[in-house]
Amino acid sequence: MRRALELAARGPLGPNPRVGCVLLAPDGDLPGGGAVLGEGWHRGAGTPHAEVAALADARERGADVRGATAVVTLEPCDHTGRTGPCSAALIEAGVARVVVGVQDPNPVAAGGAGRLRAAGVDVVTGVLPAEGVAALGAWLPAVHRGRPFVTLKIASTLDGRVAAADGTSRWITSDVARRHAHGLRAQVGAIVVGTGTALVDDPSLTARTGDGSLVEQQPLRVVVGHRAVPQGARLRGPGGELLELRTHDPAHVLEVLHAREVRHVLVEGGPTLAAAFLAAGLVDEVHAYVAPVLLGAGAAAVGDLGVTTLAQAVRLVTSDVVPLGPDVLVVGVPAPPGDAPTTVRTSTEEEH
Repeated sequence: MRRALELAARGPLGPNPRVGCVLLAPDGDLPGGGAVLGEGWHRGAGTPHAEVAALADARERGADVRGATAVVTLEPCDHTGRTGPCSAALIEAGVARVVVGVQDPNPVAAGGAGRLRAAGVDVVTGVLPAEGVAALGAWLPAVHRGRPFVTLKIASTLDGRVAAADGTSRWITSDVARRHAHGLRAQVGAIVVGTGTALVDDPSLTARTGDGSLVEQQPLRVVVGHRAVPQGARLRGPGGELLELRTHDPAHVLEVLHAREVRHVLVEGGPTLAAAFLAAGLVDEVHAYVAPVLLGAGAAAVGDLGVTTLAQAVRLVTSDVVPLGPDVLVVGVPAPPGDAPTTVRTSTEEEH
């Protein structure tokens, strides 16, 4: 299963889950099998799923998979979309046992384990489930909630400012923090900003490598609000597709992006948009890049939340603290009402 998880990590981030599969021979000392007959992972929408890729790999090796064990990170699908059901492919190939990491929560694709059992295949579920959930990343909560997973990104001074009184904002955080933030951008399906940020900052909203070049898979660039993006704006330059949404409703934004099969959304600004998503209860995670800088005035990182007393504050449970050169990244998730905030761990930049 750990090998299958390694294979899953090779897959691209996108509308489909990252899945890996290992086929084991029906002999040897290993539980359920011996020698590896084939391996596969899902390479993106429209390509063979991990199980089918592993079966193809086994055929190329000249291996007989009848009676084999398939170890797969996510329950084999049981529906026909761009490709056929993996459950049927495993049954047709004569696989005798299937070991599953995480059961599929998607009602459209789930049911593979049931079909396999009905065909006489031995199915074991819940192997390394925590690792399997981690490998699925934002895809899993997005499927559970029926909307994209939302990360709110903030880059601010120690006193919570995102710009000075004269409007200047480049650069509050260091190049180390900015490189890390580009890594975050490369993991999401869409970056969302308000029209104020688009007009004042003229951002490109691209994901770049350490040398400044564009990564191959660019996120969708989304501007929320009723003002148009100027024709000469950097948002109309190289990068992902530009989508202008004439709305101020965060729920509608997520509905549109869900329909486009976006699983992970990064909300980058500005303060008004951040407050709108927080007030709507539509932020799943906060990434706050904090620089050891004090301004004392200027735009706040988050706009008015309607909070009038400390008891109404939006509190976060800190899941990670990462030093980034002179800056610090604090990662947190909104705390359930009544829960006291806690810190889970501190990691190093190298771990990320």
